[in-house]
Amino acid sequence: MENGGKGEVAIFAGGCFWCTEAVFGNLRGVSSVMPGYAGGTAQNPTYEEVCTGTTGHAEAIRIEFDPSRISFRDLLTVFFATHDPTTRNRQGDDIGTQYRSAIFATTAAQRDEALKFIGDLGASDPGGRPIVTEVVPWDGTFYDAEEYHREYYRKNPDAGYCRLIIEPKVEKLQAQFARLLKEKSKS
Repeated sequence: MENGGKGEVAIFAGGCFWCTEAVFGNLRGVSSVMPGYAGGTAQNPTYEEVCTGTTGHAEAIRIEFDPSRISFRDLLTVFFATHDPTTRNRQGDDIGTQYRSAIFATTAAQRDEALKFIGDLGASDPGGRPIVTEVVPWDGTFYDAEEYHREYYRKNPDAGYCRLIIEPKVEKLQAQFARLLKEKSKS
């Protein structure tokens, strides 16, 4: 679905990919969200290798979306609202370069839009803390996460991490961005 059809690809890193996958999978116009690894130097890294912080990869998600149904700017709005873009190499208790906040721009237009978005925020969050999110060109490499990481929240809703960390992010998404959510199927 790259850019051949109506679809586009966005790649975001905002801490644990279990969280970001759960959030972005709820948005209308998003056809798929794949957790994985981006921005590093090692080829075919494993989760265990990425966790060491030595591969240079970030836990990231590759989002395939239809820009006629959801804009890249809307994706950026959700991204910045559902993680902390002011902490370098950290999201909550997850610490290390693999948890950095980053946008891997797949096009020059995405890079420009992300930089403008950060500028519009005044380069700081509402509390005045500086935004440290990296905006870097995507090098074309994305490694899909292992199967057991995919759709983690959906498969493990009662797990402690899911209830304590992911669920509040999904609830925030539902409360603040109802207009961007997929319609629930009527059964």
